[in-house]
Amino acid sequence: MRLDTRNWSHAAHSGNAMAAAGAVGSHESKVRVLIAHSDAIVSAGLAALLGAECDMELAEAQPAAADVIVLDYKGALEHMRQRANAPQHGEPQARILIVTQMEREWEVRTAMMAGIHGYLLQSCAADQLLAAVRTLSRGMRYLSADLSRCVADSFTRINLTSRETDVLQLLAQGQCNKSIARELGIGVGTVKTHVKGLFDKLGATARTHAVVLATRRGLVGEGAASRH
Repeated sequence: MRLDTRNWSHAAHSGNAMAAAGAVGSHESKVRVLIAHSDAIVSAGLAALLGAECDMELAEAQPAAADVIVLDYKGALEHMRQRANAPQHGEPQARILIVTQMEREWEVRTAMMAGIHGYLLQSCAADQLLAAVRTLSRGMRYLSADLSRCVADSFTRINLTSRETDVLQLLAQGQCNKSIARELGIGVGTVKTHVKGLFDKLGATARTHAVVLATRRGLVGEGAASRH
């Protein structure tokens, strides 16, 4: 799975400058922000921060009235699923910003693959939130610097061969070396070589550890680790 993050803004302190460089639309109109986060306390904090900005206004509870919609992780993915299944009439659609505590690599990557436009952690600074909303409103994407490095690192340090990927999927299913060898039509010794290669690339010390690390990095499904 390959992701192109070149168009994502990264560092919070440069968010405004990067957004200005790729600005789309008018600087004179206010950014309409709809807060639809499932956590009432988080929503209240977001409303207080965003509502105090002179270039922003809080939108009514209608997605069509917003430029940016701020959601929790699950709500954002569900919103994107519904959007994908809804008839398209060519009208501009709101940009989606996730604010969440979910920070594992596979979670960020899943959101990016779903088409989410921005991703922030709830622990981020207020200026990051403001930069993210402004960046999204101008047609760009936003990912905080820490999350960007996290995702980028997962690609650079994990370069599995196709056979290692096959072995990893079967490991995640709880299969032993003999079962994997039979499934793939290779020798048990070859399976052991691939397993050792997985350990080295993942930084794992045991089979269960390898599956847990692979799950965190989005290389196998979320439920894999719970089977071990």
